[in-house]
Amino acid sequence: MNSAQAAQCDQTMQALRHALAVLNSKWKLPLIVALRTGTRHFRGLERSVAGISTKVLAKELKDLEAQQLISRTVYPGPPVVVEYQLLPYAQLLDPVIEVLKEWGLQHQRHLEALGTVPV
Repeated sequence: MNSAQAAQCDQTMQALRHALAVLNSKWKLPLIVALRTGTRHFRGLERSVAGISTKVLAKELKDLEAQQLISRTVYPGPPVVVEYQLLPYAQLLDPVIEVLKEWGLQHQRHLEALGTVPV
C-alpha cells in the first residue's frame, strides 16, 4: 500500500468512525426510519420500535436531538404533548438506510441459502 492509498484508507476509517459514533446504537436508525413517516409522539415511537424501553427511547431521542437529526416540540397541557420530527438534514441518511435495507435483505437470503438461521 502506497502513502496515497494509506491516506485514503485513514480518511475512510475516520469518516466511518464519526458516522458510527453518531448512529452508535441498535435503536437510532430504527427511530429515524419511524420518523420518516412524519411527526410522532413519544408513545407512538415507543409502540412502533418494538423492544425499546422507555428509558432507552428517551436517551436515544436526546442523542438524536443533540446531533441535530430530530427536533422536539413541547406543547403545554394538560396533558403536555411532546412531538418529534426529523430535521431536513436527516434526509441525507435516506440513501444510506436504503442501501443497508437492501444489503440486509440480500444477506438474509444468503444465509437462508446456506441453511443458517438469520438473526
